[in-house]
Amino acid sequence: MVRLRALSESSPVAPLAAAFSKAGFELALVGGPVRDAFLGRDAKDLDFTSNATPDEILAVLSTLTKSTWDIGRDFGTIGALIDGEQVEITTYRSDSYDQQTRKPVVAFGDSLEVDLSRRDFTVNALALRLPELVLVDPSGGVEDLLAGILRTPSTPAISFGDDPLRMLRAIRFSAQLGFDIDAETLDALATMGGSLKIISAERIRDEFSKLLLTPTPRRGVELLVETGLAELVMPEIPALRLERDEHHHHKDVYQHSLTVLDQAIELEESRDSFEGPDLVLRLAALMHDIGKPATKRLEPGGVVTFYHHDVVGSKIAKKRLRELRFDNDTIHDVARLIELHLRFFGYTEGAWTDSAVRRYVRDAGPLLERLHILTRADVTTRNTRKAHMLSFAYDDLETRVAELAELEEMQAVRPDLDGEQIMAILGIRPGRDVGEAYRFLLEMRLDDGPLGEEEATRRLLEWWAARQES
Repeated sequence: MVRLRALSESSPVAPLAAAFSKAGFELALVGGPVRDAFLGRDAKDLDFTSNATPDEILAVLSTLTKSTWDIGRDFGTIGALIDGEQVEITTYRSDSYDQQTRKPVVAFGDSLEVDLSRRDFTVNALALRLPELVLVDPSGGVEDLLAGILRTPSTPAISFGDDPLRMLRAIRFSAQLGFDIDAETLDALATMGGSLKIISAERIRDEFSKLLLTPTPRRGVELLVETGLAELVMPEIPALRLERDEHHHHKDVYQHSLTVLDQAIELEESRDSFEGPDLVLRLAALMHDIGKPATKRLEPGGVVTFYHHDVVGSKIAKKRLRELRFDNDTIHDVARLIELHLRFFGYTEGAWTDSAVRRYVRDAGPLLERLHILTRADVTTRNTRKAHMLSFAYDDLETRVAELAELEEMQAVRPDLDGEQIMAILGIRPGRDVGEAYRFLLEMRLDDGPLGEEEATRRLLEWWAARQES
């Protein structure tokens, strides 16, 4: 209770509690902040509930701040900015669901206990009455916290029937908190998955993204596959469990992909260029081999090949991420990383020229740092000698990239002459010829490095003369 007391005395909790008490209304801190206080974690989002109506909540908040918003008024939620912190206060709810669209028939209640009983899991169905500091725990959430168990306040059938998205939340919380899902709830995940079909793609995308952004998403991905929910969210992942037979042995692509995800997260966390979890990198790590099932071939002698799985996988990733309503930038970046993730392995077959290194950087563009990490993470061999060889080769490549970047500002490779200069030198107007001349100079730049304006002009005129003669 020490952390709970400290939380209750902090801003903006204390002034809110005082204001609601003075106005004659109940107020309780609810859900995540209370749970996290018991777990010794910092509270990120402050959610409150009250017997006050939305209009009454606004009236109380107006005594504390001018920054309020009522975008969630229809659901009883009013937001405010108090002492620089965002808070949300929701009127007690006693909703019912139509079981077809998961949209609740909103009904305001007058009991904190009833409000808590409609929440997703017992560990989130905790409240701290303010300012009295009375813990309200009608469903045994504290005991489940201590045991590390996720369980629904009502039966899983009722809870997931009311809101099927809670099935994905169960998996996300299991990964986020490191909790086990109790047997009855786990069985419901496996048998009620079909009801996710009434959930919008956007909501599924958001929950899946939150899972991937947890410190250890592998646990959650494995649960998605084991319960069958992955078939409804991202079926390409369970498809990676390629069949083995006694004659054609090959690496377990599913387990390999999970290991790549783990290793990408370790590398991400070790680099200062990443301020927090990177969704694009984690999606690319998980999905980098999803083209393998479609390209699998059994060759003579028991060799298994997956030719062009990088290109095929990139196309599959685009399709899946579009269906999940990811934004265009995320779709493009993930697909591009998958397409490029094998490019490095040609480096181990022979030293690249400077122009090849420049092209590697040019093709990666702003994704270069992510591509560095994805390529390193993709090494999961148990052959220590081979692992060391690949690591050394990539160290060498990164060193060369850094050296060339320092010499040439390679991150923004451009020809020595721009479009205006090309038109002036050749005496031509805007059109296809200017574009072709620009691409010619860009190839010269990539092959030979900076040429200088005089040399670039000489080569451009030679190219143009030869073009005119032909």
